[in-house]
Amino acid sequence: MPQFADSEELKRLQVLRDREAEELALILSKKYGVEYIDLSLVPTNTDALRLIPEEEARDAKIAAYGRVGKRISVAAHEPESTKTKLAVQKLQDAGYTITLYICSEASLRRAWDHYADLSYAVESHAGIFDITGGDFELLLTQATSTARIASLMSEAISLNRAYRVTRLLQIMLAGALTIDASDIHLEPEEKAVRLRYRLDGVLVDILQIDPETFHLMLSRLKLLSGLKLNVTNAAQDGRFSIKVSDEEIEIRSSVLPGSYGETMVMRLLNPKSIKVPLESLGMEEKYRLRIEREIAKPNGMILTTGPTGSGKTTTLYAFLRKVNNPESKIITIEDPIEYHLEGIVQTQVEAEKGYTFAAGLRSALRQDPDIIMVGEIRDDEVATTAINAALTGHLVFSTLHTNDAAGAFPRLIDLGVSEKVLSSSINVAMAQRLVRKLCPECRVQRPATADEQRLIDRTLGGVVDRALIPQNKTLVSDAREGGCETCNGRGYKGRVGIFEAIFMDRAIEDVLITKPSAREIFDAARPQGMPSMTEDGILKVLRGITSIAELGRVVDLQAQ
Repeated sequence: MPQFADSEELKRLQVLRDREAEELALILSKKYGVEYIDLSLVPTNTDALRLIPEEEARDAKIAAYGRVGKRISVAAHEPESTKTKLAVQKLQDAGYTITLYICSEASLRRAWDHYADLSYAVESHAGIFDITGGDFELLLTQATSTARIASLMSEAISLNRAYRVTRLLQIMLAGALTIDASDIHLEPEEKAVRLRYRLDGVLVDILQIDPETFHLMLSRLKLLSGLKLNVTNAAQDGRFSIKVSDEEIEIRSSVLPGSYGETMVMRLLNPKSIKVPLESLGMEEKYRLRIEREIAKPNGMILTTGPTGSGKTTTLYAFLRKVNNPESKIITIEDPIEYHLEGIVQTQVEAEKGYTFAAGLRSALRQDPDIIMVGEIRDDEVATTAINAALTGHLVFSTLHTNDAAGAFPRLIDLGVSEKVLSSSINVAMAQRLVRKLCPECRVQRPATADEQRLIDRTLGGVVDRALIPQNKTLVSDAREGGCETCNGRGYKGRVGIFEAIFMDRAIEDVLITKPSAREIFDAARPQGMPSMTEDGILKVLRGITSIAELGRVVDLQAQ
């Protein structure tokens, strides 16, 4: 008992000494005019730590603990000492900007303990995550399924702390690229953190991560994204790149505070995902050829509509690649620039600096463009300016948030555009959604149920161009339960668009004068023969491209 009591007493004394040391450092911070820091409350970045050799750091009682690009945070026990000043000057001479803090020796010892991890740590910088060729090639052959990624990450969690974080990020990011995930979600819950990938538009669980490991991963990801490490109660947005061999893949990151901590979502902007030719988007050939004629015109407006994630950007970029040639000047105004296109001038909206869509469009028109792409028509000023550009010899591509193609016309009228000029400015209004494609390796064909057959017959009854309808209307395809290795057990692999379009013609011109509803415009456009999105979807079901269940996920089948 006495020995136990002595042990407890020593612990209490040590706690008191540590508290006094922190209080003294706080008092000295006011004396020297240097901000106080407690290194037990902030993560130590190994890339910063390695800038000062361990022996020199211990001798000068100093530690570099934070790094964002060339900005370094340095903690010192004696900020006015000669050795501290020499160490700081050495970093400044190397081109670094130093922010100096004062701390206790106990704080420094916690930072110095991380020198033992440096042999395992991989260097990173704000803005870029370097996956070496060998590592990535190995991960490409290993992280080929969601189950395999989960297994590799589970193994990595048991590694040394510094190397563990690097390895987990390598597996998570390279694995997402390997299986074509569009987004990575890290979501803290009560007891663990949920990691999910968005595959073909649907979220898929990968594994649970313990909170301590997630905190280390989050700090590293915030550093990479150029976000503030000490801000945990506000939303932040950033971006960084994955360096894969000679190619850089950009990632947009978003951090949002939640009830169990910060949640992070990363969108992978893989250039190959946007390089979809117009011919592969999923349009019926007859109508694709007609749209190609519309985008080949020297002036007018091409509108695409649909919710976020419906593939509008992919379609617009396919249009831009189709019309891009050395004889034309193309300018885009985007928010943000997601993918870079060679031979095109791309500008990004910065509202805080006054560069809005409206300001960007006005500036672009002074640059003598032939073709303009406006990322989104959000207000009356942008709508009016874009319409006027289409009327004055420019070809304008843009997007609107409406439910269908017909809804684009009343929406523009609501934004103050005269219905009299719509007929002279708009070439075509399109709407689209994305549906998952059935895995060709494991899809199964079966007879349609009675309810499904009624839906098929009812929907196809409105198709004007009867040549589009397959002869056999009683067989549909489904995803096989459990899927296969090709589709990661999901039954679906890849996505395709379902489309509808309304072309400007005399019937549409006549009805526009009456300020019509979307339904009236839809009815006036039926003789054009373009199937609606639902009809286009049912046609793809009958061709074995997708399933009725998947189609029902993105359009309201009961509304037909």
